[in-house]
Amino acid sequence: MKILHTADWHIGKKLHKHDLSQDFELFINWLCECIDTHKVSVLLVSGDVFDLANPSSEARNQYYRALMKLRRFQCKIILTGGNHDSPAMLDAPRELMRELDMHIIGGLPENLEDTIIPVTNKDGIPKLVIVALPYLRDSDLRSAYDGHTYTDRIEALRKGIQTTFLQAAEICNTSYPGIPAIALGHLFAAGIETSDSERDIQIGNLAAFDANQFGDYFQYIALGHIHKPQQVKSQVPTYYSGSPIPLSFSERKDEKRVLLLDTDEGFIPESIPVPSFRKLLKITGTLEQLQLKLESPGDPGELQSLLEVILTEEQYDADKILLFDELITGFDIPGFEIVKHRTDFKHQLKGAADLYKNSQQLEDLKPREVFLELITKHECNQELHQEILSAFDELLQEVEMDENTAL
Repeated sequence: MKILHTADWHIGKKLHKHDLSQDFELFINWLCECIDTHKVSVLLVSGDVFDLANPSSEARNQYYRALMKLRRFQCKIILTGGNHDSPAMLDAPRELMRELDMHIIGGLPENLEDTIIPVTNKDGIPKLVIVALPYLRDSDLRSAYDGHTYTDRIEALRKGIQTTFLQAAEICNTSYPGIPAIALGHLFAAGIETSDSERDIQIGNLAAFDANQFGDYFQYIALGHIHKPQQVKSQVPTYYSGSPIPLSFSERKDEKRVLLLDTDEGFIPESIPVPSFRKLLKITGTLEQLQLKLESPGDPGELQSLLEVILTEEQYDADKILLFDELITGFDIPGFEIVKHRTDFKHQLKGAADLYKNSQQLEDLKPREVFLELITKHECNQELHQEILSAFDELLQEVEMDENTAL
């Protein structure tokens, strides 16, 4: 049996206001060919299907069109929600999707047994069990008695994740003894590399989950949430497939991929590269260097190439800022678009206010960065510092969710 693992589609994503719907459409067309070529029986999507909890009608249409394209190849589709997804929205058509052999689990069900999905052969005999665990939210994992300090809450989250996976393993062992099992998860594992496109949901590395706590029952753990493809050190094969298309300029050099397992040969996946449909180019230099580089940025890709341009100079110079802005405004080469630009003066402080003076775009300054700049000016011990930061992150997440709901 062949199983394909992907994650972090982020349908509806915009890269500095540039719509990436064409990128996703080309990926889905390629994925259909891949499934057909390799005769895939099961497609696993480990969370963050959408980029926003309340996606636009265009993003929802693209999602359903993608599922219907994939369904033509008669493979079982198992899809879970991520931290960017609305559990209610994904779960709404669950029963209808199940009739089409698509299993959608947006949020953790009340009964953990509902995450257990057997994969049978033509005779109806289970050959594999999939544990489709979505992103586990605080409300799924913590109780009011888990402690009040930052450290207590983080430990409760880790313990809750571990307990959920171990309980799911016990259900599989009881209901399907001797049958190989694969688990899906959407979380932040310790020791991995992140990119700029991952939002700070947990607070630093203190919230990272030790993958050894998954246990040794599952034959493979298919993870989502981290966009850089990588293996996680664990007792069993544990992998992030990564996002299939670049979602930030920090991912421009990543080799995007999907992972293919052949259970007849084992549970170490084969990495299948996803074609690059669009170039993301980061161009840096002095004003004179940028003038030369932007005259001939290279060969365009299948889709319009997107550019991030950074002016780097030793000393702050208002005249060069003006000339830089004129260079950006006057750039007009078919097949290329500058979507982000900023300045970097080496001999100037890099505080938030200074970045703003240097013509830093407002979208480059994250609320968390501004808040960190503020609290560093006040003396407090490390535990209080973490408590304040934890409270700010919770408030920021609520504001972002409210904004997404209002869209």
